[in-house]
Amino acid sequence: MQLTIADLRRENMILFETVSGSRAYGLHTPESDIDIRGVFILPPHLYYHWERPQQVNNPTNDESFYELDRFVELLARNNPNILELLAADKQNIIYKDPILDILTPDVFLSKLAKESFAGYAMAQIRKARGLKKKIVNPMDEQRREVLDFCYFLHGYGVRPLRAWLAEQGWAQEYCGLVNVPHTKGVYSLFYDAIGDKNYSGIHRKTAANDVALSSIPKGEVLAGYIYFNADAYSVYCKEYKEYWHWVEHRNEVRYENTASQGKNYDAKNMMHTFRLLDVAEEILAAGKIQVLRPNRAELLSIKAGEFEFEDLLLRAQDKMEKIETLYRACTLPDSPDLAQINAILYQLRVDIYAQRWPK
Repeated sequence: MQLTIADLRRENMILFETVSGSRAYGLHTPESDIDIRGVFILPPHLYYHWERPQQVNNPTNDESFYELDRFVELLARNNPNILELLAADKQNIIYKDPILDILTPDVFLSKLAKESFAGYAMAQIRKARGLKKKIVNPMDEQRREVLDFCYFLHGYGVRPLRAWLAEQGWAQEYCGLVNVPHTKGVYSLFYDAIGDKNYSGIHRKTAANDVALSSIPKGEVLAGYIYFNADAYSVYCKEYKEYWHWVEHRNEVRYENTASQGKNYDAKNMMHTFRLLDVAEEILAAGKIQVLRPNRAELLSIKAGEFEFEDLLLRAQDKMEKIETLYRACTLPDSPDLAQINAILYQLRVDIYAQRWPK
């Protein structure tokens, strides 16, 4: 079943609609997008359909609506984005059916907020570390090969195999490898100077995952031994794939902004990381959630890249220690009362159906 936001409006399914994102937090700038989030309810003939949509977005994903069941489920998990919708400032609310007034933050807020807000924030810091690594250490578009992770055992040390083969005037395609028993990554190396023995080479194709092995006739002359660092090659392949996926899908405006600041981290991401940490503190200390941020200037200075990344990491760690202390003293329940929430959800659907789609 495919629904559009136009369908939701036409069929009177929307229960709640509000401005979200940076404008809801009071952190918007003139170039900020306008994000809309909300809640809809499926009418009975669609709700009891075997295929029920839980979320409806517009093509650019700057407008999203959650079905009532999904909305309440995410509230019960203390999902940051959804709790912030519930606590939206009145000035940002476009429409709200009064029947939803029964859904208040105090019904849902619990100690789960520590992990959902602060835990998510720390995950963003790990993401920022990864982004910094990508920016500071760009990867060549030309993918390295198995051969680049092979080394010729030479005396008491090793030589890069590619360089050693070049010195001998040998081609990797005419090499033959055989496992050395009871070793990991070590192979006997043979060479077919004439090219009539059908050796498999060091690898058969550029994107090979491992060295190639050959059938070596008895009596062939051993050229030496090589070592293939398979673990390093595996890590490289993973990082290469992640890096070029990031290049292909990165937000170019945000990337250019990050690059122009010279800080080598996503400053907008870090701003929202500290916003989440602040909200986690407030929830655990006072049992309340405030969406519109009172420290706009401080957060925007982070977005502007006015701080070194390492300094922000230290500040974040200090905040996490404070959050841990607040968590131990917090009087909120460990988790929401699911029985109460189920009862509220059931009655909401009954009452809304009676109002909007009476039999």
